[in-house]
Amino acid sequence: MHSDVCQLAGGAAPLDPGMRADRGRGPDLLAATLPDSEVSDFVATETDRGLVQWKMYARSAETYRARNTVIARGLRIDFFDEKGSRSSTLTAQEGEMNDLTHDMIARGDVVIQTTEGTRMTTEKLRFKNKEQRIDTDAFVRVDRRGDVLTGYGFESDPGLKDFQFKRQVKATVRTRSGGVVERRGGTK
Repeated sequence: MHSDVCQLAGGAAPLDPGMRADRGRGPDLLAATLPDSEVSDFVATETDRGLVQWKMYARSAETYRARNTVIARGLRIDFFDEKGSRSSTLTAQEGEMNDLTHDMIARGDVVIQTTEGTRMTTEKLRFKNKEQRIDTDAFVRVDRRGDVLTGYGFESDPGLKDFQFKRQVKATVRTRSGGVVERRGGTK
């Protein structure tokens, strides 16, 4: 995987190293708590052999070199399939990206909407970049073509084509005639 990171509009604002000196606190503690830079309208792109894997947009982002971390607020990530077409979009209040592995954690009103109409909601979601997989231990709701699946613990590809619930699964399925069938149990 190759990553191209581009920071746009509003510009980066590197913090003055002199601002790190704080009486009574060591520089290592401050280096880990103060961002090295802040940027508005952040954009990062992950590619693999010239194909875009995902593209992250954030209203604002802070980078922490000592922790290899980017904290993004007002987050949107577009995921792309093997043909280069957008397959889904994740939105969240904030996210945290490891600057080395590009693994991410999204938090707060996390929603994945696929181009085919499937919608997944939760409060916290991890993205494993190398495996191109998402997972969570939190409560998840998936809406697809009128059917609703809920449960705790979830793993999937970002396009929500192959997903699995881990426990306390409940399904409400609409029949062709408009009736509702409710079922508990199962994982997929």
